[in-house]
Amino acid sequence: MSGTVKDIVSKAELDNLRQSGAPVVLHFWASWCDASKQMDQVFSHLATDFPRAHFFRVEAEEHPEISEAYSVAAVPYFVFFKDGKTVDTLEGADPSSLANKVGKVAGSSTSAEPAAPASLGLAAGPTILETVKENAKASVQDRAQPVSTADALKSRLEKLTNSHPVMLFMKGIPEEPRCGFSRKVVDILKEENVDFGSFDILSDNEVREGLKKFSNWPTFPQLYCNGELLGGADIAIAMHESGELKDAFKDLGITTVGSKESQDEAGKGGGVSSGNTGLSETLRARLEGLVNSKPVMLFMKGRPEEPKCGFSGKVVEILNQEKIEFGSFDILLDDEVRQGLKVYSNWSSYPQLYVKGELMGGSDIVLEMQKSGELKKVLTEKGITGEQSLEDRLKALINSSEVMLFMKGSPDEPKCGFSSKVVKALRGENVSFGSFDILTDEEVRQGIKNFSNWPTFPQLYYKGELIGGCDIIMELSESGDLKATLSE
Repeated sequence: MSGTVKDIVSKAELDNLRQSGAPVVLHFWASWCDASKQMDQVFSHLATDFPRAHFFRVEAEEHPEISEAYSVAAVPYFVFFKDGKTVDTLEGADPSSLANKVGKVAGSSTSAEPAAPASLGLAAGPTILETVKENAKASVQDRAQPVSTADALKSRLEKLTNSHPVMLFMKGIPEEPRCGFSRKVVDILKEENVDFGSFDILSDNEVREGLKKFSNWPTFPQLYCNGELLGGADIAIAMHESGELKDAFKDLGITTVGSKESQDEAGKGGGVSSGNTGLSETLRARLEGLVNSKPVMLFMKGRPEEPKCGFSGKVVEILNQEKIEFGSFDILLDDEVRQGLKVYSNWSSYPQLYVKGELMGGSDIVLEMQKSGELKKVLTEKGITGEQSLEDRLKALINSSEVMLFMKGSPDEPKCGFSSKVVKALRGENVSFGSFDILTDEEVRQGIKNFSNWPTFPQLYYKGELIGGCDIIMELSESGDLKATLSE
């Protein structure tokens, strides 16, 4: 492999290479980008000059899962690995910096001064360097466009993303997709019987590059619903397979082609699904505990630091703008909660925002409430004006269910024998109870010990008052007094 450049085709392949510990240099490029092509020549020469390092390429838009893993927003882009860790990155067409960074990773450069590529062997001859420099100048000039031009592009992108309720920015056209990911999303939308508009980003580089910054999403295809980014191919595929995509369309009032049922549902609006039955008492109690686990609670796709869909990201952004402390739950990690909460709340899509246990709505409602000032008003009326004290949070948790159990794990998967015993005792008496897994929140775990003056877990509360731990509960159970104690 030394002296050659190889194309990476999967993230798993790259992960295996990293684990070898050898120096690795990764070049994210695009076939349409002239600067990428010229830097690729420099890259190839460097591969010859540094045989101890491994040189690999990734076509950024063809492998979005790899590009997103390394936050690639533009090409050319380089990532440097050593001993299995990312040690450096480089964005843009800068052959001198590339040569120096390669030298440092490969252990060949000892000079404190930046070295020209030619000083490190045969890498990047004069002709290549001149061409790359010209491309770099052109890129700088393009970026330094007047504000009016930038505003015009933004306005154009806004019109394009809103030009159809469901809008797909893809490579090629629906009848003739030019990449596998675009083809997959087209197939999904056709299976969903959704009428959609499309734009071929290969036909307009201004839109192609502008949309990446506009949406803060580096790859294509990109799927928009009512002007809001839903996500790329991976998110569309996951939502389609789980049935979530159909729910999202209903939530946004988007009708399917030739489906009267879907049109009727869309006319209702608000993402409301019919029916509110079928939840077991255990699951209902668990959901009650979750929605009340923090005064402001967001059920979303992904985490606040890494949302997995545009709608979830928008609500996180709004709450951060309002400087509201909130808890979150990633519904992609727990299908029981994901499906159960739809029934519990009679709301068929995500994200879902709760304030003191009451559903506020999804992303469209939260956005409208923020724009009108209603969100701040509602939060203030409910006593939420900023960061909540630990004591107030503990009180809210303890009172979130009439019978509340703080335990290790969940009732269906206890993480210690004592917690398991208490769960069995409560279920044996057919007692409905909420629960909180103290292993998921160190602040609550330590804080409630001082709050209750009880040093161990589990802890059982009734109407906000501590009943006791495992020993006391077992004594009450064995004496036949447990149910009576929890119903006084």
